[in-house]
Amino acid sequence: MDGRISNFCQIASLRRYELSEGPERGLRVLDCDNGRLRFLLNESKALDVMQLFDGGMNISFISKNGFTMRETDFANRFEGGMLYTVGLDSAGAREGYPLHGSHHLTPARVTRAEVNETGIFIEAEVRETALFGKNLLFRRRVTSAVGSDTLEIEDTLENLGTRDEDYCLLYHVNVGYPMLDEGAELLDNAEEVIPRTPWAAEGIAGRCKMQAPVPNEEERCYFLRLKTPRVTLRNAKLGKAFTLEWPKEALPYFVEWKSMAAGDYALGLEPSTTELDGRFSYRTLKAGEKIRFNLVMRIKNDKEQTR
Repeated sequence: MDGRISNFCQIASLRRYELSEGPERGLRVLDCDNGRLRFLLNESKALDVMQLFDGGMNISFISKNGFTMRETDFANRFEGGMLYTVGLDSAGAREGYPLHGSHHLTPARVTRAEVNETGIFIEAEVRETALFGKNLLFRRRVTSAVGSDTLEIEDTLENLGTRDEDYCLLYHVNVGYPMLDEGAELLDNAEEVIPRTPWAAEGIAGRCKMQAPVPNEEERCYFLRLKTPRVTLRNAKLGKAFTLEWPKEALPYFVEWKSMAAGDYALGLEPSTTELDGRFSYRTLKAGEKIRFNLVMRIKNDKEQTR
């Protein structure tokens, strides 16, 4: 180790703790800091990413609900978070299923939590099983190099059962203030944009431009067909850009959720295995088969982008 360093936590750190107050009480958290990025992982909720910071600045949307252990209606418990994993039983609103599925509500079992000179490495498992039914294993690996501007999430879904199983998966990535602000711009290469509602259609010309918050503003959703699986939100006032990348073969669909409502000010960037609403469809994982997914979140400032 460098002789200037007395303890490696001066460079990067990993701490595990349990929250103890209010609705958060009982949530188990992995608090990771690579020296530039800090990210909080929710062990109690599928190892999803609670919050992401770049140089101390918040990137994520956190709803007024905050984080909670309560099992209640979606509208009363949806925290947003940097990543809310949707599936595997349903995505969107479908009769007979919880809104955005049940995966996020399943606790993870952490199998590795390590920080060293290379970086931070977290691995965990989430099982979805039923008596005389499914036996699915969802493995998640979260990594970030020391001093890096990048957070990578690698997921593997494996069917350990003896029969084929249907599944769906949507990655609900949520950006909030101050990364999301008036004048910020969404950069994508959409070949086709389908507004979800007439209200969304009215705002399609300004889809990529972020406005100031408006009290009681209705959300707008768009279904995008992208040339390449990458989107960037650039905030010129901050001189920062947040980029999300994913594999198009595994996640061929994309949803933009744009909420300019005061107090619910959020931008959702959502790669998915399926379309939503009446065009929802499952994929099938054969017995013994596995499939991999990955997300890359990267934050650059203007000086770095010109290198």
